[in-house]
Amino acid sequence: MIENGEFEKKLQDQKTNEKEKNMKKYLDSLISQAPLMLFIKGTPETPRCGFTKELIDLLSKANITDYKTFDILQDENVRQKLKEYSSWQTYPQIYVNGRLIGGLDILKQMDEEGTLVSTLTGKQGAGV
Repeated sequence: MIENGEFEKKLQDQKTNEKEKNMKKYLDSLISQAPLMLFIKGTPETPRCGFTKELIDLLSKANITDYKTFDILQDENVRQKLKEYSSWQTYPQIYVNGRLIGGLDILKQMDEEGTLVSTLTGKQGAGV
């Protein structure tokens, strides 16, 4: 087994599996940092893409200020692995109570339907 490289392959597979488990735990911990968690490019004060700016403006307009953010441009590994984890290929990604809600397009639709505030905060109406 050692001579033909099978042992090294099994060892490498175990290391890969362990890294994947650790990354999943790390992503779970990031997603769970706050009831409303945003994965964005840049920060709310300094957005680094138009979609992030639109998202922050939308939340501000709805008086939603109680959220945490993670700048995916600061960690390429998180940026790539979160796409796999969520099966959502674009950013921003918005999580409520650990569950992916979607991206900016979904939040814009919720805003048009009047469900944005209640979905993101559990409260009704503006002025949250």
